[in-house]
Amino acid sequence: MEKINETSVTEFFLKGLSGYPRLEIIFFVLILVMYMVILLGNGILIVISILDPHLHTPMYFFLSNLSFLDICYTSTSIPPTLVSFLSQRKTISFSGCAVQMFLGLAMGTTECVLLAMMAFDRYVAICNPLRYPIIMSKIVYVQMAAGSWVAGGVNSLVQTILVVQLPFCRNNVINHFSCEILAVMKLACADISGNEFIMLVATTVFTLTPLLLIVVSYTLIISSILKIHSAEGRSKAFSTCSAHLTVVIIFYGTILFMYMKPKSKQSLNSDKLQATDKLISMFYGVMTPMMNPLIYSLRNKDIKEAVKLLGRKVFSK
Repeated sequence: MEKINETSVTEFFLKGLSGYPRLEIIFFVLILVMYMVILLGNGILIVISILDPHLHTPMYFFLSNLSFLDICYTSTSIPPTLVSFLSQRKTISFSGCAVQMFLGLAMGTTECVLLAMMAFDRYVAICNPLRYPIIMSKIVYVQMAAGSWVAGGVNSLVQTILVVQLPFCRNNVINHFSCEILAVMKLACADISGNEFIMLVATTVFTLTPLLLIVVSYTLIISSILKIHSAEGRSKAFSTCSAHLTVVIIFYGTILFMYMKPKSKQSLNSDKLQATDKLISMFYGVMTPMMNPLIYSLRNKDIKEAVKLLGRKVFSK
């Protein structure tokens, strides 16, 4: 019997909303529209950051990286999810699941680190404006962005390798829209305490440490802004970092709610709790990348002017 129970898994079944066919159609249309907005909004931000010489600064370099990251992140999960909504066969191969785990975790980790880099950039710009061009030279901010991508890739590679080496038995149903690494890890028919400990360490290093740096940076920023005597000066200083702060609150707020909420009541009304988790996951995976360009464009005069200028050039032709 042990040999039968230890049959290796070659594919996974993504449960998603398979029990709710009407909701699948509604969410297919909704997510498709959101995905188009994500591609359009973030694509425009990348284009204007490249074409407008006035936006060739560390802040907009980081912003274009964030936009590219959001496009990559959503493109790893949304297209397969849309296909699964319309398909009767909601399965994914073991190797395909591993790739999806790697890309999803890599993009998520990179965004955590990148947001911390952006917070440091705002700290230097507001608290040390005279030294800003020296501290945030092109070499420095390019290395900071590259370091964010490398950190995300290395962390995800290690975590993914550790998970795919686990033995998987008969249970191959992932109660999620995609191969989320925690959901896959829990299907293993072996002790995963070692994996959980390593993931806890990685979460502390790549998620909570950047959050701590962001909190420290904005504490110093707010303290510096409050020392400005004129109301106009305070308003101008705060406007340069308000968009980033809004994005940080939405991004980390969703993560903390997903992974740090009490789990003692999960046995009660588990179906409702699982449905809630899926919707929160969808908000984290779709809404945040969609809102980022909207937040930055609505709160940033430079981007508004760049969009208007780009529009004039396009229509003048």
